[in-house]
Amino acid sequence: MANEPKWLKAARAKLGTKEAAGSANSSTILGWAKRLGTKVLGMIYNADSVPWCGVFVALCLDEDGIDPAAIAVRAMSWSTWGQALRPERLAPGAILVFKRPGGGHVGFYVGEDARAYHVLGGNQGNAVTVARVAKDRCIARRWPPGRAVIGKPVRMASNKPISNDEA
Repeated sequence: MANEPKWLKAARAKLGTKEAAGSANSSTILGWAKRLGTKVLGMIYNADSVPWCGVFVALCLDEDGIDPAAIAVRAMSWSTWGQALRPERLAPGAILVFKRPGGGHVGFYVGEDARAYHVLGGNQGNAVTVARVAKDRCIARRWPPGRAVIGKPVRMASNKPISNDEA
């Protein structure tokens, strides 16, 4: 993945990070939130039981010096951040925002098949994973402001089930 943006490489490095079971909290995820702070996140974040997909995206972008969306902890905040991309202009690292019951979800585009985007994101099955998320749930495709879009859409096999567990 030589041509991938730095923020996507940062995201890949976190694959496998998981929430703590039960009422415990992941010191890693809480450490991400502490590093970003309440000014970036828009709230005091103190439990990994609170959806953390926006925390994950903000952290990865921050590692590349990119300012995140206002109230970054809220997935829907990302729907107007940066510059819009048409579906045919997607490239690895694009930020995808999805609707879901009770809120939204945000993650990074790594590829697609006919029915779903392949999304590297946090809080997917309570971990950082690559999941297939139905294209018809996508409400925004964004790219960091002031950064050139590098790459093009990536076709992938559809051998995993479509996710419905991003909260």
